[in-house]
Amino acid sequence: MTPAVRTQGLAKRFGSHWAVRGIDLEVPRGSFAGLVGPNGAGKTTTLSMVTGLLRPDAGLAAVDGHDVWHDPVGVKARIGVLPEGLRLFERLSGRELLVYTGRLRRLPAPDVEQRTRELLEVMDLTADADKLVVDYSTGMRKKIGLAAALLHNPAVLFLDEPFEGIDPISANILQAVLARFTTTGGTVVFSSHVMELVERLCDWVTVIAQGQIVAQGRTADVRGGRSLNEAFIALVGGDRHPGEGLAWLGSSSD
Repeated sequence: MTPAVRTQGLAKRFGSHWAVRGIDLEVPRGSFAGLVGPNGAGKTTTLSMVTGLLRPDAGLAAVDGHDVWHDPVGVKARIGVLPEGLRLFERLSGRELLVYTGRLRRLPAPDVEQRTRELLEVMDLTADADKLVVDYSTGMRKKIGLAAALLHNPAVLFLDEPFEGIDPISANILQAVLARFTTTGGTVVFSSHVMELVERLCDWVTVIAQGQIVAQGRTADVRGGRSLNEAFIALVGGDRHPGEGLAWLGSSSD
């Protein structure tokens, strides 16, 4: 079966710095996939190239069997994206944002109305549906952003740090919606720094360090009998002890 996401030799350079160095990413269809790595590892750059937001300097990327750069319209019809630093049309209400998104996607008006109503209810935003997005909290913005990404029923969802900075109730709602999405055949790819969250949610994981994949596969296989956090630290070389040599730290100044 064709993977939901596949890249070959994907690379991106900014000046003399290679942010991504020939990544061969593979995400099976119907999986809940985590993309993890230290700050600056290349996660956001990789997601930006795979979703057509950033042109690679080398390599290929395909989503749902469609080449990202040879068939951009076909790819964008099949993906939903919740990017880092979420930017929304803030002078629209939550309801208006979803209706506008549906029109951009050229969905039939009755479908847009029904899906908007259902998404607002599932995201627990019905009471705030007519409030301007500019007045939404971080959690509410993440939920309305995910609703907009889901409105056209994409094949693959790409989420960059979707749970960062939100309250536990909003996080629980997002997790439940995403779990239902994968249960019905959709694929989720999301980046995160929280290993415990990735270990709990994901059945597939890719570990990136210094712009390269250092491990990829089923979460249980990547863990190798350890916690994902322990495996991650070992894989990216984070098992040093930076506190050594700071004997003075916390000592009395008397």
